Formats: sequence, C-alpha cells, structure tokens
Amino acid sequence: MRRSLERSCSCVCAATSNPLDLSKGAPFPLLADLVNTTSLGEETQKLLPQSSVVKTLNTVNCEVMVNPGLAKGESNLFISGNDAAAKGRVMEVLRSFGWNDIIDLGDITTARGTEMLMPIWMRLYGLFGTPHFNFRIVR
Repeated sequence: MRRSLERSCSCVCAATSNPLDLSKGAPFPLLADLVNTTSLGEETQKLLPQSSVVKTLNTVNCEVMVNPGLAKGESNLFISGNDAAAKGRVMEVLRSFGWNDIIDLGDITTARGTEMLMPIWMRLYGLFGTPHFNFRIVR
C-alpha cells in the first residue's frame, strides 16, 4: 500500500483527523508515537510526498466543520502545511463553509500543536455535553 501511496497524484489533501487512541476509552488519549516529535499531519505528508497536505478542521466536530455557526460566537480555525498555494486553496473552501478567522500557523510541523489540543477538547466535550464549540484566540 505504501508504494501505491507514494505514486499517488500530486493533489491537495486536507487532513482533518487526530491521532486518538480509541482502544483506551473516552476521553481518548493521543497515540504516544504521534505526539511531541511528529504529528499525524506530518506522517500523512510523508505517506503522500507528491501531494500537499494541509492540516485543518481537526479542532472542531464534523458538524461544526461545515457549519461554524453551530459553535455560538466567533471562533478561529487553524491551518498548517508546507505549500502556500495549497493552503490558499483550502482556505477558499473553508471560507465557503463560513470560516472567517483562519490562522495560518506555518509549515506542517505546526500540526503537532493543534493535534495536542485534543485532550482538552475531549474534556470540554464532556463538560459541555455537546461538540458544538470551538476555540477563540484573543489577540
């Protein structure tokens, strides 16, 4: 499979997943091999070297991804990736969903930070009883 992935198309890949260990039960911890010194975003880029991986939408629930208004009030979305043009294309799609305040964190290694938000996101979900929330960065 890896060989076929390496020959994959040179396309933009929006990576929205998180390295959660689902075998441990909720709240799900992160997979130890995919935090601190790497991220699922980085590993995806390694598996798809001909593609431009853009990490985004991984700090919100799937319903909020396409309808940010479900998270009452203004909030931010993060984006990480090595290719500026690919990030620009993904930002166009995100804006079409209604995302207005998108923070470009930089290259794909910055996906480590957004993926590490998951432990607090899981706790907030348990506290609020709904996945319809997001983070807001006050500048």
